[in-house]
Amino acid sequence: MPQKRKKEPAAAHRVQQEALFENAGVVVEQPIIDTLEKNFMPYAMSIILSRAIPEIDGFKPSHRKLLYTMYKMGLLNGGRTKSANVVGQTMKLNPHGDGAIYETMVRLSRGYEALLHPYVDSKGNFGKAYSRDMAYAASRYTEVKLDAVSVELFRDIDKDTVDFVDNYDSTMKEPSLLPVTFPTILTNSNVGIAVGMASSFCSFNLAELCEATIALLKNPQAELEDILKAPDFPGGGYLLYNRGEIDKVYRTGRGSFRVRCRYQFDKANNCVEIIEIPPTTTVEAIMDKVVELVKGGRIREISDMRDETDLSGLKLTIDLKRGADPDKLMQKLCRLTPLEDAFSCNFNVLIGGTPKVLGVYELLNEWIAFRQESVRRRVYFDLNRMSEKLHLLKGLEKILLDIDKAVRIVRETEQEEDVVPNLMIGFGIDEVQAEYVAEIRLRHLNREYILKRTAEISELEGQIAKLQEILGDPKKIREIIAKELRDVAKKYGKPRKTLILYADQQQEEEPEEEVPDYPVRLFFTKEGYFKKITPLSLRLSGEHKLKEGDEILQDVESSNAAELLFFTNMFQVYKCRACEFDDTKASVMGDYLAARLGMDEGEVPVYMAATKEYNGFMFFAFQNGKAAKIDMSAYMTKTRRKKLTGAYSDKSPLVSAVYLTEDRDMVFYSAGRVMVVHSSLVTTKSTRDSQGLQVIQLKKNARLERAVPLEEGMFENPQKYRPKNIPSMGSFVKQEDFGEQMTLS
Repeated sequence: MPQKRKKEPAAAHRVQQEALFENAGVVVEQPIIDTLEKNFMPYAMSIILSRAIPEIDGFKPSHRKLLYTMYKMGLLNGGRTKSANVVGQTMKLNPHGDGAIYETMVRLSRGYEALLHPYVDSKGNFGKAYSRDMAYAASRYTEVKLDAVSVELFRDIDKDTVDFVDNYDSTMKEPSLLPVTFPTILTNSNVGIAVGMASSFCSFNLAELCEATIALLKNPQAELEDILKAPDFPGGGYLLYNRGEIDKVYRTGRGSFRVRCRYQFDKANNCVEIIEIPPTTTVEAIMDKVVELVKGGRIREISDMRDETDLSGLKLTIDLKRGADPDKLMQKLCRLTPLEDAFSCNFNVLIGGTPKVLGVYELLNEWIAFRQESVRRRVYFDLNRMSEKLHLLKGLEKILLDIDKAVRIVRETEQEEDVVPNLMIGFGIDEVQAEYVAEIRLRHLNREYILKRTAEISELEGQIAKLQEILGDPKKIREIIAKELRDVAKKYGKPRKTLILYADQQQEEEPEEEVPDYPVRLFFTKEGYFKKITPLSLRLSGEHKLKEGDEILQDVESSNAAELLFFTNMFQVYKCRACEFDDTKASVMGDYLAARLGMDEGEVPVYMAATKEYNGFMFFAFQNGKAAKIDMSAYMTKTRRKKLTGAYSDKSPLVSAVYLTEDRDMVFYSAGRVMVVHSSLVTTKSTRDSQGLQVIQLKKNARLERAVPLEEGMFENPQKYRPKNIPSMGSFVKQEDFGEQMTLS
């Protein structure tokens, strides 16, 4: 029997397993719409509403839960407590793990230096926002309390200024918003990524922000740009002022600001000390980029670099080579590394549970509306408390008329539950007043005590009248908000950390990168290969190595500093510099341009132009007999753009492209006919895709075959082929010009 009992569970388990795997591999159809509605949409809404996007009080739920927990723990005053203690208590409101909660605390702390006005006063190693590798210590080692400015986050929170909701398991209450007395939404940076949307708030100087809010309270049409000059970041640096971009962010909530590092030159040690960097980068990211530039040969002035950050703050030291100009070097580094970077703004905030992208004006107006409601609720709370107290004191005042009668009523009442009703009947007071009188201690039933208490009646009536006046006048509520903002600015305001660099102080011209300039020969082949060879190497070389069937189309004498323009069959031009290609030899095949320049699929280069000053023009000839002359300045760009679309007209296939520095005779070939035309007859255009001028008339089904510059010896008498006017059909090749010319088609 025992053996049988052992086998039965095993057999039952086997049957159960077989049932589980019976439908394995069967595809169950499920409409994708149902999956999105039941699974994805609730998840997305949870991320947007309860995690990643801040609300008008400036906090995400994780921030609010942590700070409120610290407030309830009494950490607004007194000493610090272990971070682990706060993390554990916060888990009653925030169901995430301790690691996520502690990381949230780190980012709010003074030690981390990510906020302009930190909310958590910290002690211990909390890492640094400007360092990627400097990790914060475990929560059991660090200590925290609320910073002084956090008083303004919880002021009057116990006076019904905000709504309270149940926590995740309905065992506690937590505030849905904090009754902040200043616009925290714009005081500190706040970045979040939700599902399908994100938010990115920059920080503003607290004093300027309070002043701007007061200006809006007085005049909703006030211009803020002169008050709230620009963002202010905790890491300092220089903000490159752009009034147009400032206006865009203030009006729309989207845009970006460029922030540049701040440095000082140590002449004694011939080194540059970078002491402030943009908020979007780290010391390690900057060092990695500088090392990459030095290894690539683009930076030659640096001999050494080291991170000397310590307890006194950030310091990145760059040792210079003898004779190096520190200012020019830093201009180059700012251009090539994150030492100058952009902070992108996306003021996406939850208003009434709906995500909205608002500009600074709209954000401040929304905050003002939120704060007005909080103040109104606070005043209404105080009014109710005072009205209740006044009501009790008026009942006590009636007792003053005959204290002996009150004592006699209490003493002569046989049942305890009849004391209150008898007092109500005896003095004409209601149940609440009678209950209050009945609870007065025997020692207080004297005339002096009752007179002192009833003396408060007139004072309370005056205060109640003022509160009722405030509730009935929105202007007075705005005055209260403005007064609180002035107090905050006076108490917590600080000078700007990020200095503003106006347009007249910015160096507009970017320093040119120093490129070794020496003579080179440039070779461009039919198959799209390119070689750059020095004259000395060319003299010592033998024949060119080419791909089978390939041939050299262009052999150009130029310099290593020349700009190269490669025109392609897809009406585009790719720009680069000769110095970007390595010096090579004739015995190598060269660089394949389509791959090197990242051309589109099926795109091949058809012509190479080499220039330094962008003088002269490009001469294009098309199959339809038209020719266009495009000024080279049309291909010049302020930035180093690698690719330009619409390099020439796409109305007819290109048959020839020639770069000319001055006008000269061009020879046109079509169906055995030849025509010599001076290029000056074609008007120079600045529009790259100009269709040009009809130069040669074509018979039906004929096409222009090519156009080349006239060279000496091509014809015995070129004037015979020069028409009186254009367009013209050209002339047949003369007998004396037969030979090589007959093969050209």
